[in-house]
Parts: sequence; structure tokens; C-alpha cells
Amino acid sequence: MVKSWFSALVEKRQSDIEGKGLFASSDIAKSELVVVKGGHCFDRKTRDQLALSLGPAEIQIDDDLFVGPMTAEEREGSMMHLNHSCDPNVGIKGQICFYTMREISKGEELTFDYATGDDDDWRMECSCGAPNCRGIVSGKDWQIRDLQERYKGWFSIYLQSKIDARLAPS
Repeated sequence: MVKSWFSALVEKRQSDIEGKGLFASSDIAKSELVVVKGGHCFDRKTRDQLALSLGPAEIQIDDDLFVGPMTAEEREGSMMHLNHSCDPNVGIKGQICFYTMREISKGEELTFDYATGDDDDWRMECSCGAPNCRGIVSGKDWQIRDLQERYKGWFSIYLQSKIDARLAPS
């Protein structure tokens, strides 16, 4: 069975943001590894086919490459339950590893900004409740200059490479 890895310092439970969330079961220090996304690697065509039955369950790791479950039986074990926030406390290092960006108190929900790991054509209404909430979040938000500055060092490698290429002198 394909599964994501979770630190012993976190637990899944109901979220006020949406559905299930991931919460600190005790205080967590800054820079702690809290989740590693598990799953199979597959291309966009396969992702689109799987989404018909599984819904969104993958993480993008390149323009045409994703990691996630391939069967309904694998879905729950692969789910990280990291909800989106426009003021996240967790960020991506590499492609599939999620670390705390600051100290997190026991009981606090762990969240990440979807802008740091996705380059796809989707939009959603945000319900994170953060003071800096964007209202609408999209799979192209990584292109927002303010977010590029705020999350420098917290984008997946493939997105950071795109950002660096855009910023490079011609």
C-alpha cells in the first residue's frame, strides 16, 4: 500500500478550513520535517484519468509529472491533509518533503500555500481566514512576484527553477 509519511508530532482530524486537516499533536520546532508525500509517479494524462475517480490527490513535481495514489484503496494513505492557507506554517523543500516554516503550537493546523507546489489551470475560493487571504487561489499563483519573494526557499524545486529562469537576465 502506498502511504505518505507523517511525523509523530502530527495527527489528522476535522478542519475548520476544509474536510480533514493535519494538526500539531505537540509543539513543533521550526524546520522540522512533518510530511513526506507518498505515491506513484505518473504523467498528466494519467493524472487526469485518475482524477475522474479519485479527485485531487496528487502533488505536482514537474510540468508533466505527479506523485499520488493510483487506486481508491491507496488514496487515504497517500493524502497529506495539508490544507491551503495564504499564511502557511509549512513549506516544501525539494519535491515531496514538507517542513515547518516557523514554530507551531500544539493544536495548530498545519497548512501550506498551494502556490508553492502547483503550476496548473485551476482556481478555488479560499477559506483560510488569514488576514492576507487572496480570496481566490489558482494554480498559477506562483507567478505573483510578492509570493515569489515571500516564499523564496519554500517552492518545490521545479517551480523555483521556473522562477529563477524568469528572473535571470536575458
